[in-house]
Amino acid sequence: MSSLVAASDLARAAYCPRQLYYARRDDDRAPPAAVAGVRALAFEYPDLLDASDDALAARPISVSPATYRERLARLRERDDWDALTDPVARDELLAGKDCRGVAHKLVRPTDDESERPPEPVPSLVSPGEPPERGVWEPQRVRAVALAKALAWEREASVPRALVEYPAVGVVRTVRLTTQNKAAYRRALRVARDLDFVPSRLRDSAKCESCAYRERCGVKTWSLSSLLGR
Repeated sequence: MSSLVAASDLARAAYCPRQLYYARRDDDRAPPAAVAGVRALAFEYPDLLDASDDALAARPISVSPATYRERLARLRERDDWDALTDPVARDELLAGKDCRGVAHKLVRPTDDESERPPEPVPSLVSPGEPPERGVWEPQRVRAVALAKALAWEREASVPRALVEYPAVGVVRTVRLTTQNKAAYRRALRVARDLDFVPSRLRDSAKCESCAYRERCGVKTWSLSSLLGR
């Protein structure tokens, strides 16, 4: 188990290897306390759909109450609404061949008419907001890692995962496409080989929201510079 890479580390590796280095060095990989409040929304969709403006305004949503209810109403039209609101498991620790991580939900698919009950798919609940389309690469990588870990445990095909953004009432699907699996493998290589301080990103918007921004410094340090070469 100790040799397995944490799925959250893969997400950091995809976002910025230097960020992962700092998180490992400082043993600082727990999410901020505010994250729990946002993730809790993902388990209350039916109640939130009927909540008043004042009740919604008191919760950590990132859009207006009216917009939030509209998005949950659209979410209710999904075939897997019942499965999303009544998952077969919560906070399930998964361990695969290469990585381990927590699926915030295991959601039973509803589009399989075979005699054998379909395997559930993992759902990652994100405290942030999605891009206009799809899912941010770090979350795609983490979702793929969870799907692969679940497939390893169940010895079954798990062709997709979900990423929920409960602060805005949006759920996106991540399929295990060739492109997404390639991104996962890249992040896995980075996470496994990270035994020195990676170069700092140059002029990246990613730095603006990074928790290590103030500690990261303004210079790009290479391995050679650290060795005084």
